Amino acid sequence: MSRTLDPELRRALAARIRYYNDMGIYDFYRRPPSDRAGEIAVSTNQPESGEEMSPRKATAVAKPVAIQGDENIFDLIALKPEQSVSDPVQALKIIREDLGDCTRCVLHKQGRKQIVFGVGNPTAELMFVGEGPGADEDEKGEPFVGRAGQLLNNMIKAMGIAREQVYIANIVKCRPPGNRTPERDECETCSPFLMRQIAAIKPKVVVALGAVAAKTLLAMNASMMQLRGRFYDFRPAGVRSNDPNWDGCKLAVTYHPAFLLRDPRQKGEAWKDLQMVMKELGMKASAKGAE
Repeated sequence: MSRTLDPELRRALAARIRYYNDMGIYDFYRRPPSDRAGEIAVSTNQPESGEEMSPRKATAVAKPVAIQGDENIFDLIALKPEQSVSDPVQALKIIREDLGDCTRCVLHKQGRKQIVFGVGNPTAELMFVGEGPGADEDEKGEPFVGRAGQLLNNMIKAMGIAREQVYIANIVKCRPPGNRTPERDECETCSPFLMRQIAAIKPKVVVALGAVAAKTLLAMNASMMQLRGRFYDFRPAGVRSNDPNWDGCKLAVTYHPAFLLRDPRQKGEAWKDLQMVMKELGMKASAKGAE
């Protein structure tokens, strides 16, 4: 039988979480249930007034929280600063400000010129997620503006809509050196901000462009052949929307435009994926796909 937290303990835990939020710590994770119902694994030691918290201490207080039998407490844990506003434009601005001049992974010191956050309609029904910025994107600060971006524009146009009607982002927001594939730890460090973007935009469909985007968003390891051709029920990990009517969206997987430039024979397959998306969104399919 589940056990409800004592009200005083619940208030103390809520205050502790707000304390961590004030320090910029928002991500908490649940441990597997222990044998002791109602166990709370939360440190109660705060730094003394005026004491600076070292990176080691900051890491320590962000360790998993084990709570058994009181699901509502996780509404507090999942709160992000942007959830206090209903306007997605303002929410995205808060997320961008929280990201700051990010130094959370090694990419910040490997030649990036700027962070490439995302661009497009903040209330888009359709969102595209790629792998990471390339040289052109790093130069201009906007995703998909190079050759692959031009092909993506054509793909979007073939769907009967304009680029400005969708939202476009990447798994990582800094250019990997030499356009290499982002490392797993880089994806895991950066993707929580993408998850928050998705929750703020609340799209009906997300299209993962390429294997890195698909595997990161779905948290599964499979080939493109296995991943394509179907919809997945998707909820951004680690965050909840402030809209009770939005409980996630559909996610489809297709080839990255850069791959299609290398192997144009797969454009027809990518068009099939987009037609599936169009049908889900109630859009009229045109006769042929992007050239």
